[in-house]
Amino acid sequence: MTNVFKTVLLVALPASGKSEVRNFMAQMDAARLKEEFHIGENLQLDDFPYVHMMRQIDLALGKKEYAPQYYASIEKPFLQDYDWGTLIHLLNEDYANLKNRVRVQPASYAMHLFERIDRASVAAGLPPRMSMLPAEMRVFCAQELEAEAAKMRADFEAQYTEDFRDKTIVIECARGGTDGAPMPLKGAFGYQYTLPQFSPEILNEAVVLYLWVTPEESRRKNNERANPDDPGSNLFHGVPMEVMLHDYGCDDMTWLREKAEQPDTLTVKAHGNTWHLPVGVIDNRVDKTSFLRADKAEWEAEKVADITAAIKGATDTLWNVWNKGE
Repeated sequence: MTNVFKTVLLVALPASGKSEVRNFMAQMDAARLKEEFHIGENLQLDDFPYVHMMRQIDLALGKKEYAPQYYASIEKPFLQDYDWGTLIHLLNEDYANLKNRVRVQPASYAMHLFERIDRASVAAGLPPRMSMLPAEMRVFCAQELEAEAAKMRADFEAQYTEDFRDKTIVIECARGGTDGAPMPLKGAFGYQYTLPQFSPEILNEAVVLYLWVTPEESRRKNNERANPDDPGSNLFHGVPMEVMLHDYGCDDMTWLREKAEQPDTLTVKAHGNTWHLPVGVIDNRVDKTSFLRADKAEWEAEKVADITAAIKGATDTLWNVWNKGE
């Protein structure tokens, strides 16, 4: 039996510390990470680049005074809530491409991305908006986004491996619901919707590592980290306040944990099956992670020890539950 988790869903509200924890683990000694935390060499998937690119599409369309397809404006939430599902179906395809080492050499990387977004949109029950644009609008958007789309694909394929032993696929995403919404959340909001959208192949191998912060702390840290000059950065992007309140004003993870059929798990009913996903919690309500955005040379030993213990407590729980289910 392998000593590492195959797939970790790293989830939380925005600015909760997900990217910081991922960066911290990436810099840890590989042998220690494997032996103490059951995390292998990271292969990383994240839906934020797709959020960013969908906004870039709308910005490009705006240059031609054409109606946006995904967001009413750069400061607004999705026009269609079920685009949260679009993002998961893109991650499902990423996962399959990663496992099968699918390489592409399209005539246009941007056009290839548009086709992928359309397929994921249809899978989420939405129309294929890019293919419905006038041809000249698609061509213009492709010209605007070609370099970024090509780099995005190159970065993704650069992590392909022939051997998945001692590797852990880390899938990062943030989900929530509207400020003041009652539980359970409805529609496309929260983990009650998102977790069942993952493919059976992911759910068969997944554990959930959750960073717990309050929505108020999430908003504070979001404002603190935001760098308007680096909107595509995992570590320094900021989420508009209207989006924070509409999409991330509450969090249903605690509710789902309390309602789970088994302790320290999340019950996911999807694809005609039921999964009991092990869940480990890093309590970051008192900030343990912001210091990780600084250069490693500036990290204080006491803070490193604090976050190390928090991660280990969560991964120990995951490992114990995972092995009970084997």
